[in-house]
Amino acid sequence: MTRTIRLVVAEDDLLVREGVVALLETQSDLEVAATAWDYESLLRVVDDARPDVVLTDIRMPPSHTDEGVRAARVIAGSRPGTGIVVLSQYDDPTYAIALLEDGTDGRAYVLKERINDVRQLSDVIRTVAKGGSHVDSKVVGRLVAGERGEESPLEWLTERETEVLAEIAQGKDNSAIADFLVINVRSVEKHINSIFAKLGLSEAEGVSRRVAAVLLFLDSNQM
Repeated sequence: MTRTIRLVVAEDDLLVREGVVALLETQSDLEVAATAWDYESLLRVVDDARPDVVLTDIRMPPSHTDEGVRAARVIAGSRPGTGIVVLSQYDDPTYAIALLEDGTDGRAYVLKERINDVRQLSDVIRTVAKGGSHVDSKVVGRLVAGERGEESPLEWLTERETEVLAEIAQGKDNSAIADFLVINVRSVEKHINSIFAKLGLSEAEGVSRRVAAVLLFLDSNQM
């Protein structure tokens, strides 16, 4: 029997909110348990409805800045295991980095232009409900310095570097990675520096190369 995924949908625009709910309710395995229209109502209904996944706009009242990302952090602390899908009209990687800096499990960052594709949006929700991750490819592209071309830069990584990157994607620090792979921390640091160099990641201030590398990894694995 197919598991029903309980959802909370948070969006301050009434028409958009109702439209998203109507689309999701066409899927037999998705159930919208509650809706919210701002940061406070989102946290309140999550406590009451206990959803499997929260689908939230990134900007809502009161400040219309990054309420979706801040709510994700609070929900992760109060209800671990709850998936979060952040919908955004902004392909600025800063938001995605903020969403994923504490780990990628059960997190997704999707551009609002994808909303009309109910199959894609529903698949993202199902992925997140299982603890997986998804990042919009347009956001990933903004994180890479220069053109990627047809060949993925991930193909340049050695087997060990790929293993290290996969552990970073799980939110592990260097010490935990070293313990898991049975190597020393210095070796982990060397592998990470090599990963950054091969992926050609920007060193611009404010951009976390560690998270940028994770986004590239996730993008490759969702293709």
